[in-house]
Amino acid sequence: MSREPVMSTLLDLLDSGDASHPALVAPGRPDLSYAALRANVADLAGQLQGAGLGRGDRVAIAMGNGPEVVIAFLAAATAATAAPLNPKYRADEFAFYYEDTRAKALIILPGTLDAARAAMLPGMQLIEAAVTAEGSLAFDIAHWPFDMRRAAQPDDVAMILHTSGTTSRPKRVPIRQRNLATSITNIIETYQLGPEDRALCVMPLFHIHGIVASMLGTLASGGTLICPPGFDAMRFWGWVEQYRPTWFSAVPTMHQMLLARAERNAEVIAANPFRFIRSSSAPLPPVVMERMEATFGAPVLESYGMTEASHQMTSNPLPPAPHKAGTVGVGIGVDVGIMDDAGSLLPQGARGEVVVRGGSVVDGYENNPQANAAAFTDGWFRTGDQGYLDEDGYLALTGRLKELINRGGEKISPLEIDDVLLRHPAVAEALSFAVPHKTLGEDIHAAVVLRAEASEKELREHCARSLADFKVPRQIHILEALPRGATGKLQRITMAKTLGIEA
Repeated sequence: MSREPVMSTLLDLLDSGDASHPALVAPGRPDLSYAALRANVADLAGQLQGAGLGRGDRVAIAMGNGPEVVIAFLAAATAATAAPLNPKYRADEFAFYYEDTRAKALIILPGTLDAARAAMLPGMQLIEAAVTAEGSLAFDIAHWPFDMRRAAQPDDVAMILHTSGTTSRPKRVPIRQRNLATSITNIIETYQLGPEDRALCVMPLFHIHGIVASMLGTLASGGTLICPPGFDAMRFWGWVEQYRPTWFSAVPTMHQMLLARAERNAEVIAANPFRFIRSSSAPLPPVVMERMEATFGAPVLESYGMTEASHQMTSNPLPPAPHKAGTVGVGIGVDVGIMDDAGSLLPQGARGEVVVRGGSVVDGYENNPQANAAAFTDGWFRTGDQGYLDEDGYLALTGRLKELINRGGEKISPLEIDDVLLRHPAVAEALSFAVPHKTLGEDIHAAVVLRAEASEKELREHCARSLADFKVPRQIHILEALPRGATGKLQRITMAKTLGIEA
């Protein structure tokens, strides 16, 4: 069930931490206390107001991870609407997002991202943000006192993000202050976050996962955000040793990279135990969860989130409540149901489309009535994922509806095949996917990255021992690397096209 958030805007969030407690820490940077963070954000928000930017105005932010992007985001979302962008975009991609969001300004670090600058539209303001010796941020625009009366209100759009757009034009998702506040409240409750927690942020801070779970969840609970310059599997354990984080959240591919380097960092792991480890944004194969818990000695909690729900919808809970491999847990702060194609809710155990409703779910896509009609039914948001609720109310996902493989009428979950392949000792990564077939419609292929020698024949025989014949991949491609998106997600839908496979 939905519950009232303890805060209603991001400005409320900044009141959570004790004034002297460290809010932001990073390698090679002075620590920033909550008092300093609050003062810096208010000062920068005032400058944005003085530059003519106010509630509802979209302010693009193009920076890599670090304390500076956190501060810039909070300032933009307090005075206006933040539009965080992937700093690795090309000029034409920046131009698309500037135009699509109707961005009025761009915040960027001096001497960086020529592509982002070159793509600026006529009338956009360029705001350069420099890091000071004290660790705060300074904009190169006139100082202006912050006017609280003009700060963003609960119904204002806090940030504008886009769906991934792998098969169609990206849709704009306007996430309101109240949506974020509800989602953050749910995350704090799920993991019992507090001032003693220290979160190591490895997710990119242009993505909903990093922004809401790692960044805002930590700051709203009065904890300390450790903010290195992005994910680095080789430097990760040095950060663990230096900062002693109590938890971190990442996508499964990151977890697998850390597992691959865990043995040589066994002493660091033993000396710096995590309270829990969180996984989200892509399915976590049960075998990976099993290996992580055995290696790290901490509960690994898989959660389920989407941009349209301000990130988290469900999560496996902390012990002593059970956390179940192969599920994404229970709805926390949202209602979760299973719906058929006609819009009727299905009973427990039945498979169908996962639907959610609650205060964290956005009101709809921006200026897209056709998408809204397809995605919202009687107050429920249709996620596009297939799944079922087990006897304890835990949600098990069986795949994206668009990713399910329809082999001659048999609907096959690629996640099941992935997990079987990953249980072969030579397989480091696996991705099964649909390929076009002249008579069946679709057939099954898989791609793997190996850690030891194995033949395609051996891998298919391994699959045949655990899977029905019609689920065994007809071909297994052995690759050096699997294609990933900007946030580390594997690109399942486009895999056949990437490999040039035709019917």
